[in-house]
Amino acid sequence: MKAKLKRFIEEALAEDMGWGDVTTSSIFRGNEEGQAFAVAKADLVAAGLEVFRDVFLCLDEALSVTIRKEDGARVAKGEILAEIEGNLPHILQAERVALNILQRMCGIATETRRYVDAVARTKARILDTRKTLPGFRILDKYAVAVGGGRNHRHGLSDGVLIKDNHIDAAGSIGEAVKRCRQQISHLLKIEVECRNLQEIQEALQAGADVLLLDNMSLEEMSEAVEMVQGRAPLEASGNITIENVREIAEIGVDFISVGSLTHSVRAADISLLVRKNS
Repeated sequence: MKAKLKRFIEEALAEDMGWGDVTTSSIFRGNEEGQAFAVAKADLVAAGLEVFRDVFLCLDEALSVTIRKEDGARVAKGEILAEIEGNLPHILQAERVALNILQRMCGIATETRRYVDAVARTKARILDTRKTLPGFRILDKYAVAVGGGRNHRHGLSDGVLIKDNHIDAAGSIGEAVKRCRQQISHLLKIEVECRNLQEIQEALQAGADVLLLDNMSLEEMSEAVEMVQGRAPLEASGNITIENVREIAEIGVDFISVGSLTHSVRAADISLLVRKNS
């Protein structure tokens, strides 16, 4: 995992650097020393500070990076998340990549915490989805976990999720579940995406382990909870917002998956304030 993350950072830095930082190399001799402070410009939940540090150290391992906040901590506007000290040109060259990653991860963690807080004191748990930025999945899902959410599948090999296209191509829910049972390990669970109450009944009869309520109305979800009676965990998905998530949780579903946590993330507002040593 560390080697994969290192390659990811190296590629990100190379993408940004191109054949050289013409601005920094034009202004500085290259041996100037300085400090930088990552400052929250709005309230947020910290996530990704070790990755933030690793970006600077990947460019220059002689830099000193001090992390001031733990991942998962609530950070108030104006507070310092981390400090960097050392070669000033190298700090400037790593700045954008480090901030891009930190802002995205803090944004995901902050939004996840909003949803988790919104369903507090219900049994519902907030899940992410596979709707992540390509290349960022490990970091995106880590940020969700830091924010108090739970990870759904990390990838297609983690579990069976029979979706509408699988069902339509196989001919029926029963046929799709049967084929999966014949092929997969007994240790893997089968989740079936259900578009209506009839499909819920079909999935139960087929022996599905988990039922995903796809884009159902509040009334349909309520009927689904009554119909299933705890025989299988229920996951609500589709058109979930911060405004309706509490009402959905109170219906009695077990999980609520929210794609917008990662596919529509709003980057946290963080600045890197730099000063040259006298």
